[in-house]
Amino acid sequence: MLTLLQTSNSTVMNSLSLGEQGLNGFIGEIVIWISLAILSYIVYMLLFWGAESLFRKTNKEIGILTVNILRNPLLVISILIVIKIVINSQGSPFDLSFIQRSLTAIIILVCTFLVNKLFTEVIVYSVSKYAAQTEADWDDVLVPLVNNTLPVVIYLLGGFLFLQSLGIDLTGLWVAFGGVSFVLGFALKDILSNFFSGLVLLIDTPFQFGDVVALQDGSIAIIESVGIRLTTLYLIESNCNLFMPNASLESQKLVNFSRPNSNYCYTITVPLRADSDPNQAIKIIEEVVLSHPDVLGKIDNKLWAIKNFYRVTDQLVNNDDNLFSKQETGRLRLMAEQKVTIKLQEIEKAMKDLISKIKLMEMEGLDTGEVRAIQGYYIDIVKIAGLEIVSEKQRRQRLLSLKESESMGEDNLINLVRIYYQTWQKDPDLIYEDHQILEVEWERKISFLKFRMNKFLQQITTASHSGLETKLDDYAQELWTWIEERFRTYFLWQSPRIWMQDLKMSGGGDGTINMGVKFFVDNVKLEKCQRGYRIRSEVHGEIVRRLRLAYFYR
Repeated sequence: MLTLLQTSNSTVMNSLSLGEQGLNGFIGEIVIWISLAILSYIVYMLLFWGAESLFRKTNKEIGILTVNILRNPLLVISILIVIKIVINSQGSPFDLSFIQRSLTAIIILVCTFLVNKLFTEVIVYSVSKYAAQTEADWDDVLVPLVNNTLPVVIYLLGGFLFLQSLGIDLTGLWVAFGGVSFVLGFALKDILSNFFSGLVLLIDTPFQFGDVVALQDGSIAIIESVGIRLTTLYLIESNCNLFMPNASLESQKLVNFSRPNSNYCYTITVPLRADSDPNQAIKIIEEVVLSHPDVLGKIDNKLWAIKNFYRVTDQLVNNDDNLFSKQETGRLRLMAEQKVTIKLQEIEKAMKDLISKIKLMEMEGLDTGEVRAIQGYYIDIVKIAGLEIVSEKQRRQRLLSLKESESMGEDNLINLVRIYYQTWQKDPDLIYEDHQILEVEWERKISFLKFRMNKFLQQITTASHSGLETKLDDYAQELWTWIEERFRTYFLWQSPRIWMQDLKMSGGGDGTINMGVKFFVDNVKLEKCQRGYRIRSEVHGEIVRRLRLAYFYR
């Protein structure tokens, strides 16, 4: 009996000892997990703090944005994963599979939110900035369209994975989805047609956002956005938005006033007395047209004529300050434009000389010395443009690149262009939005100039071993053609044109000579696209006034 009691006491003591050991082990494991969690959190925060500090020092806006987006969602995902690991590591008599599936489903939801956030706020933002720096049209239209459609796809995919992680059989759902899609394909054929028409518009890209177009019914509108089903246009005359299905817009015959540039032509008809001197009338009309600051023409002739600039509206309100401001600002802008033109002529002469030298050198192939000589000639042109060469060592190679010079003064193309559009921004007729339009338009051209001139430098550097040395002169000609098209503010064919359209005689001997007057307006996008109408009205009114003073107007 005594032996049995001793054995029973020993068993109880062993059980208590094992229980204490199990409890101590469990508590110890919990302490270890909590310690690891705290340590991991500290490391996690230090990593994100270090990454954010680094991006702020290097001024990487995209990096800072990415860090801020990732910080909280990654922390939640990490905590959920740790909880899953802890549950798996602890033996339990209960079925915890539902909890495991629920945690996995929550992780999928957070990941879906994170992926969509990264896409919409980082990737699309980065691509949009890249699209703004490229001359291609398709990416400017593609980015907003993808931004509207891809989040829907992300959430749909995340929703399917969420349901699947909960153990729901999706086979029936996929079959039902396929059947519904088949039925909806017929029911929503117009919507699908508009969607694919939007894709066709991306391929053809007949416009950019902000372009001014004329629709088939004669309405003048600004392209604002292309959506999944509809394109939004702003109607200038009625000051309202027009929502047009993509399929309808695709079939429209559009006239784009902004292509090939934002200068637009206006034509007016002026009736003269049959006994008028046509030559004297043409002289008066030409002087009126050239004197208006916002009409294109030969700069020397415009500088001579602008002293006679007259605007009826200025006289009606009796505001001499406004009259002086318009006239003086126009004169200053013409002088700045003249300096840009002179600098372009200097670059043109240097580029033509460079092309001639390249043609002579590349006839028998380019050696290292000839490549260096071409680089030297090109560096002189680069300085005229306002850039300077920078040498960097990367991967044991010395690479040459161009950057904007800060020590060359104002006498270079880039600085003169900035002075030109900044003087233009002082035009009293411009509205607030026009200042940004001018700055964005010209700064974009400057960015493209840097990129293209840097690209040609790389083509020169690699000419001797790239196999394209015989095309170097073609690349140079292509560069100059691009510079001329983008930066020349006036072409000879844009000069005002005045001609006699017809002569109509009446029975009493009186008659009318109809004179046609054609001129180009500097930028049709300005003043909410009303600039051209204003200028045409002012020019027409001044022509009538001057011809009446000469007794020529019918």
